[in-house]
Amino acid sequence: MMTPEEFFDEPEFNADDLLLNEPTPPGHRSGFVAVVGRPNVGKSTLMNHYLGQKIAIVSPKPQTTRNQLLGILTLPDPDQPELSAACPPAQVVFIDTPGMHAPHHKLGEFLLTAAQTALPEADVILWLVDVSRPPGSEEQLVAESIAAAQKAAESPIPVVLALNKIDLLGDGELAGIEQPYLALYPADHWLVVSATRDDNLLPLLQTVVEQLPEGPRYFPPEQVTDQQLRFIAAELIREAALHILRDEVPHALAVVVTEFTARHEELTYISADLILERSAHKQIVIGQKGKTLKQIGQRARPEIEQMVGTRVYLELWVKVRPKWRKNLNQLKWLGYSTS
Repeated sequence: MMTPEEFFDEPEFNADDLLLNEPTPPGHRSGFVAVVGRPNVGKSTLMNHYLGQKIAIVSPKPQTTRNQLLGILTLPDPDQPELSAACPPAQVVFIDTPGMHAPHHKLGEFLLTAAQTALPEADVILWLVDVSRPPGSEEQLVAESIAAAQKAAESPIPVVLALNKIDLLGDGELAGIEQPYLALYPADHWLVVSATRDDNLLPLLQTVVEQLPEGPRYFPPEQVTDQQLRFIAAELIREAALHILRDEVPHALAVVVTEFTARHEELTYISADLILERSAHKQIVIGQKGKTLKQIGQRARPEIEQMVGTRVYLELWVKVRPKWRKNLNQLKWLGYSTS
């Protein structure tokens, strides 16, 4: 496990050097897979499953994912013999995107743009849908975004439709379930899957890998994400808050890690601010005598410790920045801006 000091002291990654110098097996496939869909369809759960570890946070609340996040699966992977035996040598770079939905503020505009910009340059588009509910305006938006990306792309992009959450349906409800989605956009391949129950996830990965072009690795085999520990720590804190807080608070919550310091080889100190829009929400997040804030820290700390490989002293603070989701300068400061 890389220590925090080693992580931040790493030289800047140069993809061109790897493309020239990293040997790959004959027939090696590689490419970027844009994972898209409406909010809360299981995109992050699916990517975490394939990587064999948590990279993207997961919660029952929509709009959990707010940034494009790369998850890098290099096969063969000694820790995942089943995947390695079923697929040819490959490097699959998943792009976990925010759920597509009609925006209601500047943050929503950023989320939609972040999802849509992942499509035209992708080698494969993996479209996840939730079959436990009928397709609606959000699925229409995804289909239109895929069609627009195809027009902007230099060559046709293979589209794989994954009909997720079949565990919520009975066997008699599966016949023809793909038709409403194929009517929105005629995907090249489709499979019914369950990201939580592991149904058909291996055939889905095989289908995706088959669509990738032959090519070299873009990242070292041991690298599983493009994000730094500081970003992932902030996301794990936000995930804990999403699970604990009331429904009206999480959408207006952001987390910023203000300090990430290795005190010694066995302890990492992390200080983070939980940013809210309304002063009225501050006491909800803190709770009586700090109980709720303590619960958030208790839930996040073990996940962060597993990631950094040391004990973690986690200090959380609650701050208010009114209407930050509608303020472009605030969004840029929080990292939610493509400009």
